[in-house]
Amino acid sequence: MSELPLVEPDLALLREKRVLIDVRAPVEFAQGALPGAVNLPLMDDEERRRVGIEYKERGQQAAIELGQRLVSADVKAARVSAWMQVLERHPDAIIYCFRGGLRSQVAQQWIAEAGATRPRIRGGWKAMRQALCSRIDAAAEQPLLVVGGLTGCAKTSLILALDNGLDLEGCARHKGSAFGRHPLPAPSQIDFEHAVGLRLLDLPGRPFVVEDESRHIGAANVPLTLWQAMEKAPRLRVEMPLDWRLNQIHKDYIDDLWEVYRHHCGEWLGWALMKKHLAGSLARLRKRLGRARLDRLQRLQALAFREHARGNRQAHEAWLAPLLTEYYDPMYRYQLEKHPEQRFLHVGDWHSCLEAARTWSAEQAMPSQAPSVESVR
Repeated sequence: MSELPLVEPDLALLREKRVLIDVRAPVEFAQGALPGAVNLPLMDDEERRRVGIEYKERGQQAAIELGQRLVSADVKAARVSAWMQVLERHPDAIIYCFRGGLRSQVAQQWIAEAGATRPRIRGGWKAMRQALCSRIDAAAEQPLLVVGGLTGCAKTSLILALDNGLDLEGCARHKGSAFGRHPLPAPSQIDFEHAVGLRLLDLPGRPFVVEDESRHIGAANVPLTLWQAMEKAPRLRVEMPLDWRLNQIHKDYIDDLWEVYRHHCGEWLGWALMKKHLAGSLARLRKRLGRARLDRLQRLQALAFREHARGNRQAHEAWLAPLLTEYYDPMYRYQLEKHPEQRFLHVGDWHSCLEAARTWSAEQAMPSQAPSVESVR
């Protein structure tokens, strides 16, 4: 195999949003890929399984020979054609496999024989993942501010309004609550970590702001170093009146959810799936609510769906309001009581907390010139 070009596992490749050709098997890609990657495997899952068995039983050379037999003739031509189609649209695309070894070398060689020369990443997926995880660990040493508050205080919107906000719920594709599941599949743990690391590439050495989260956001776990930094970080607390929060939770749980389901599934199926989603979310609170309260909320929810179908969207407030006051609010206040050591730099309404976060960020970036966070109270 002739000498083939390499590029270093530089995170600038991700920051520049370079298109990456992942030649690993689909099962590997599903477990976690690099941001911006498209999966065009050298071997499919079954071919990879058979080659792996051959390697264990008869060694590397026998495995290579089996791979050459399995991926030959029309199969080889189809895979080279798929790679070349991507390169026609993205001539600066880069190739990687798990460790930057044999699979990406074979793909490079076949692409070269088809008339194009593209590099592979030295160390492959593994080296790039290590670099992303190191970026998260490094961020745990940066100034960090946590935004807390009762459910419905639009904390995520506040994070998104900041140029130094890190939206962990967006990375996890989950709102971090019993009703937080997203209609689209959640990312794998690896893809969640990669999304967090990718966002942090835009914040090198800068102070940044996150929402107060538990360690678990849906199926995703916040990386330990970042979580420990969040636990020790100073906090803001957003406080908004119940009516305001009820409007916000209606937007989050009903209006926005409906738009996602309608966009991806159409009117009829989207409506059916949204009802199932919300009914299932409520049912999962059985132990916390108790049978009597759950039955009452389920009746109110069913009535709200009937009214919604007739055009009365506001009917959902009948079950959303007690959900806030009887479930979410007591749970949040209990967490506050459990952690009396938490210090709040500022407690106020949404707009004052937004300004407090901006002032804190400026203070951390230029402490000798910025105003004090106390001035925004």
